[in-house]
Amino acid sequence: MGTHRRLGAYRLLGEIGRGSTAVVRLGIDPAGREVAIKELIDDVAGEPEARRRLAREVAAQARVDSPYVARLLDAGVADDRPYVVLQYVPGLALGDLVEAYGPLRGDRLLRFARSLALGLAAVHDAGVLHRDVSPGNVIVLGDRPTLIDFGIAQEAGARQITRPGMVIGTPAYLAPELIEGQPASTASDVFSWAATVAYAATGRHPFGRGTLHGVCFRILRGKADLDGAPEPLAPLLRLALRRDPAERPTARWFAGSLAQRSAGTPARRPARAFAERDRQVTVRYDGAAA
Repeated sequence: MGTHRRLGAYRLLGEIGRGSTAVVRLGIDPAGREVAIKELIDDVAGEPEARRRLAREVAAQARVDSPYVARLLDAGVADDRPYVVLQYVPGLALGDLVEAYGPLRGDRLLRFARSLALGLAAVHDAGVLHRDVSPGNVIVLGDRPTLIDFGIAQEAGARQITRPGMVIGTPAYLAPELIEGQPASTASDVFSWAATVAYAATGRHPFGRGTLHGVCFRILRGKADLDGAPEPLAPLLRLALRRDPAERPTARWFAGSLAQRSAGTPARRPARAFAERDRQVTVRYDGAAA
C-alpha cells in the first residue's frame, strides 16, 4: 500500500509499524503535534469484521487512563479508510532496547517494573484485559515504560472462544492457562507482565527460544529462567509466574510491593484469593502494533 499524505485532519509521515491487518505511521495533528496513526490496510479495510475488531480496540483503549499507557486520541472506524489516532510514544521497544544495550539494572529496573505494573493496573481498573503484554508492546524512554497495542484487548464481559492449541498473543509470554484454552483474566496479564520484566532483568526470554511446542512446554511446566534477576525482584517474579492463576496477586499489589522494596521496607503478604480477577474477556482477532 502506498503512503498517503493525509488521513482526515492528519498529515502522514513515515511508517513506524506494520501488522497483519494494519499499518502504523507517524503523523502530525492540526496543532502540529506528533501522533501515531494506525490504519487498516487496503486488503481488509472493507471487511465488516475487521472494522468490528478495530471498534472493539477503540472501545477498550478509550476506557484506560494512565501515564504508562498510550492514550487514544481520535478514531475514524466508519471512514472509508478506518483509522485510530494514538499518543506517539518516543523511545525504543523493550526488546530492541535490551538487544542493543543489555538488561536494565538496579533502581532503573525496579522503577521500570513498578511503572509497568501501575500501567497494567490501570488497564484492569478500567475493566479491560490487554492480553499481549510482551517486550514488543512496551516502549521505554529512560526507565519509563509505556504499554501500547490494544489490538487484541477486550472489555470485561465479552464472550471468549478458546480451545487448547489456540494461541492469541505473543506465545513466549502467554500464561499457561491460555495455552490450555482457558479464558483470559487479569491473572494472565500479570503472568505476562512478570515474564516481560524478567526479560528486562536478564536479557533472555524467560521460557527460552526454539519451537512453539518447546516454549509452551516450558511454560506449562513452570520452567522460568530467572537467573540474573536481582533478589529484590526475583521473589515477586516467581510469585507472579505461579502456575495457578488464583495464586498470583494483582498488578496493583505488585506495584505497591515494588514501591515498598524500593524504600527498603518488607512487602506485605498477599491474600491467597484474588476475587477481582474473575472478570473474563473474549473474542479472537488480530491487531497491528501501535
